[in-house]
Amino acid sequence: MGPTAAGKTALALAIAQEVPVEIISVDSALVFKGMDIGTAKPSAEERAAVKHHLIDIIEPTEVYSVGQFREDALQLMHDITERGKLPLLVGGTMLYFNSLQRGLAALPPANSDVRQRLEKQSSEFGLAYLHQQLEQVDAESAKRIRPTDPQRLQRALEVYELTGRPMSQLISETQADLPFRSIDIVLAPFQRNVLHQRIANRYREMMSNGFLDEVRQLKSRSDCHAGLPAIRAVGYRQAWMHLDGLIDEVTFIDKAIIATRQMAKRQITWLRAQKAATWFDSGDTLPVSSVMAFIAQQLQAGDNA
Repeated sequence: MGPTAAGKTALALAIAQEVPVEIISVDSALVFKGMDIGTAKPSAEERAAVKHHLIDIIEPTEVYSVGQFREDALQLMHDITERGKLPLLVGGTMLYFNSLQRGLAALPPANSDVRQRLEKQSSEFGLAYLHQQLEQVDAESAKRIRPTDPQRLQRALEVYELTGRPMSQLISETQADLPFRSIDIVLAPFQRNVLHQRIANRYREMMSNGFLDEVRQLKSRSDCHAGLPAIRAVGYRQAWMHLDGLIDEVTFIDKAIIATRQMAKRQITWLRAQKAATWFDSGDTLPVSSVMAFIAQQLQAGDNA
């Protein structure tokens, strides 16, 4: 686990040279086909060297839920184990990791009538109004969900309207332990300025590798639009605005970098609450030998248990 630009892919590939693993991506953006540069997706060569799962599995027009991820990941973990290998879960989508650790609440399916009504309220009164409504019925979710996040705001209000109970309460009642023993590793530069510099460098590299052309290709599709979850991903949202002529290129890059830093901050906040995890610094060099020694120790401890 780790924030964006921490070096997770490189470390996973290094581990794969020493331990028989198959990699399961824990990244909500890597599931989308045609979104390679802006998601820092492992290259074709890297994916050929080590088997990867849950990458390029749906179109950008489709939705991949947390529940679907949990179901797919658990099945893959079982299958990989059956093949005599270790599942290596790698990514930074903390909601996905959380679903594996704690399970998911039995929330009601989406209701089109409620969704349409909430979208109409959002259009007429703005997202701040929806957030105020959520504060009144589910203060805990309102603290967790940003006023600028329409998808999660609408879902929390939808759940309350359909069940009469706060979504935060329903989630807190759910406990479903992961049916595997896990070795939890967090990879991150311990110095925040190092991570910020890497994020900025990554955007420069993405631009030189044709990121805007990638977004243009998505924009040329008649079935793609700015409201899709895929296009709302950090970086893509800002690039789309630039191609729509709403902001210039310098502003787009600045906004994308700031949004990515904010995402990394949220990731680190969640990771700090993972008491069972062991942290490794990826600031100066990738801590391959230290991580490998730790994994060997943990595997030996598990065999002796």
